[in-house]
Amino acid sequence: MTVTAPVSIRRSLRDGDPDAIVALHDRVYRAEWERNEEFVAAVERNVLAARAAGWPERGGAVWLVERERELHGSLGLTDEGGGVGHVRWFVFAPELRGQGLGRSLLEELLAQARDVGMRRLELETFSALTAAARLYRAAGFEVTSVRERDDWGPTIEYQHYCLDLHRG
Repeated sequence: MTVTAPVSIRRSLRDGDPDAIVALHDRVYRAEWERNEEFVAAVERNVLAARAAGWPERGGAVWLVERERELHGSLGLTDEGGGVGHVRWFVFAPELRGQGLGRSLLEELLAQARDVGMRRLELETFSALTAAARLYRAAGFEVTSVRERDDWGPTIEYQHYCLDLHRG
C-alpha cells in the first residue's frame, strides 16, 4: 500500500513562489503538451508583471497547492481594473487531478471575485485541455474567441473565455 503525503493549500505568496509557479508550468506543459521555452517565458513574464503590479496583495488572490513543501498546483486571480478579473496559472501536477480539488479552488476563486465586486472574469487556455474546459463551462464560462498559435510548440487552438458574474 502506497501512502501519499497530504496536500495543503496556501492562499498567500512567499519569496520564491513566482519562480515555483513558472517551474510547475514548465514541468507540466513541456512534458504533457510539448510547450517550449517561449511558452515558459510567457508564463514568467505574466507572473512577474502581476507581481510588479502588486498581485496578490493589491488585488486578486492566489491558491498554491503543496505536498511535502513542493508546489504541485497553482491558481491565480488578478484584478485587471474596471470590474474585470483574470483567471491565471491554473495547473495541477498529474497526481492531483480528478479529485475535485480544481473544481473546489475554482469555486473559491469565483466567490472571491464576486466578494470584491468583479463583474466579469476572463481566461485563456487551449482546446486540448478538455478537463479544464469542462470545469470552466460548468462554472458558466463561455468561449468568446479562438485562434491558432504555433509559437509555443506544436500548433494549438488558443481560446479566450469570459464569464459575466452577475448573470442569472
